[in-house]
Amino acid sequence: MRRLNRKKTLNLMKELDAFPKVPESYIETTATGGTVSLIAFTTMALLTIMEFMVYRDTWMKYEYEVDKDFTSKLRINIDITVAMKCQYIGADVLDLAETMVSSADGLVYEPVIFELSPLQREWQRMLQIIQSRLQEEHSLQDIIFKSALKSASTALPPREDKSLQPPDACRIHGQLYVNKVAGNFHITVGKAIPHPRGHAHLAALVSHESYNFSHRIDHLSFGELITGVINPLDGTEKIASDHNQMFQYFITVVPTKLHTYKIAAETHQFSVTERERVINHAAGSHGVSGIFMKYDISSLMVTVTEEHMPFWQFLVRLCGIIGGIFSTTGILHGIGGFIVEIICCRFRLGSHKSTSVPVQDGHLNNHVPLVTEDAMQ
Repeated sequence: MRRLNRKKTLNLMKELDAFPKVPESYIETTATGGTVSLIAFTTMALLTIMEFMVYRDTWMKYEYEVDKDFTSKLRINIDITVAMKCQYIGADVLDLAETMVSSADGLVYEPVIFELSPLQREWQRMLQIIQSRLQEEHSLQDIIFKSALKSASTALPPREDKSLQPPDACRIHGQLYVNKVAGNFHITVGKAIPHPRGHAHLAALVSHESYNFSHRIDHLSFGELITGVINPLDGTEKIASDHNQMFQYFITVVPTKLHTYKIAAETHQFSVTERERVINHAAGSHGVSGIFMKYDISSLMVTVTEEHMPFWQFLVRLCGIIGGIFSTTGILHGIGGFIVEIICCRFRLGSHKSTSVPVQDGHLNNHVPLVTEDAMQ
């Protein structure tokens, strides 16, 4: 009884077979079919390799939402070299809340030589080339995000030559923590002096002939400092053409959460617009000589996430490639064989018509003559 049930089940499963097997004695192989099969297998192998490379790759996904964090402090990372001595200049931040952040809270004034060494000049040249490429090809920013920890530090390398030249510039570097509101970070003549109505800079003791706000921005970023990420102003160098010159940078800061397979950090991206002009009160160009960076915080926050293709999706795409190539090559091979068969049939019909035998009365005899026994003998 069990054997009978087993046979019934086996017969039922055979009837449900969607892949019937054809005996090998009924299969006819041809040279054209083998050629098409070879082309199909080669194409499948190439597409499978390319699909595997796509599966291994990752991409960055951008999501936008309203930034609801207004209580935390914003960190500003600064590394700027000004072509003036440290005792002549002062740096501080004044925001819209009338809160003043002095440079003494986190910035260091270091006397240096403004002219770069050959190694440092080469570093700056390469950084400027990367900046120009980033402006043309925005997709490179995704590569920088993904390879942040694998990249070398973007900081200016130390001098390799021991110059005996006395320091003629001041390197201002460090961090400042400010409120998450619009503000103005500036470097101008004289040290900052706070007072009830704001603040002022003690510039009376500095002569106008010593003003020189030529500067180099080795690094400027907002938020957590991430090694390997290049910011828009890194490597910027400006040379002043006049003693009384103002350099302005209008910066829009966008809070950014970065989540990759190598790093997870809360940083800030920013865009910048530059402007410079000579201060000439007689010509109507008013202002104060110096370097002014006016920043504004965006209300939107960007979440950048590195994503990878799921394995099941890779299998589905792989099955689509294999099945699609099999079906397409089979259809093309059938159409090609049908066309060749039609052409060959026409040639055969033409060859039968050309075997007509002429008769003496001028008519064509298309009948095949009968073969008799005498003729065979």
